[in-house]
Amino acid sequence: MSVEEEERRFEEARRRMVDLLRNQGVADERVLEAMMRVKRHLFVPQHLRDHAYDDYPLYIGEGQTISAPHMVAMMCHYLDLRRGHKVLEIGAGSGYHAAVIAEIVGKEGHVYSVERIRSLVDLARKNLRMAGYDNVTVVFGNGSLGLPEHAPYDRICVTCAAPDVPPPLIEQLKKGGKIVIPIGRISQDLYLIEKKNGVRKVWKCAVSFVPLIGKYGFRDST
Repeated sequence: MSVEEEERRFEEARRRMVDLLRNQGVADERVLEAMMRVKRHLFVPQHLRDHAYDDYPLYIGEGQTISAPHMVAMMCHYLDLRRGHKVLEIGAGSGYHAAVIAEIVGKEGHVYSVERIRSLVDLARKNLRMAGYDNVTVVFGNGSLGLPEHAPYDRICVTCAAPDVPPPLIEQLKKGGKIVIPIGRISQDLYLIEKKNGVRKVWKCAVSFVPLIGKYGFRDST
């Protein structure tokens, strides 16, 4: 199969994925358009590329996974991302979720993604570079502490489950900003956090994520 034929095959698979998400009730066209543009097969291991557009998580090494497409779509929708937003992501993984966010916030915006596993930092950087995203910065560090040097953020996306919302993330969020975060160890729930005059916490759905590790996670990595 030629490179052109393979790209057409992946594009058709990507279109089917987006159509499936739309049929499942994902109505945010900005998110769906972004997911149509991001080549998810570039963010999964070579031997799993034929499954890149299936709607379930895929193993990327180091005990970590790339989230199912429907979960990426839901989290991006709940964040209400806009062009020009500065976004903090906790847990870069292979870089796919950051790429979708980067598509939505555009060249005017920027994504800072903190990853605690050095090999995944390198992997995410390589994948994002290969996919053509220069508005994402992947940083090696303790995500439970956020990334204060670039704060405040318009939005924060947490891709690992925490015992509760880490206080540094609230501090680093702009007034009027939003966080999506899974909370819980065994039984986990996805929450939308809104920072206005106070902090509002809204339950969204039951989920399953790997645990947040660090000072405000389930285990301190230091």
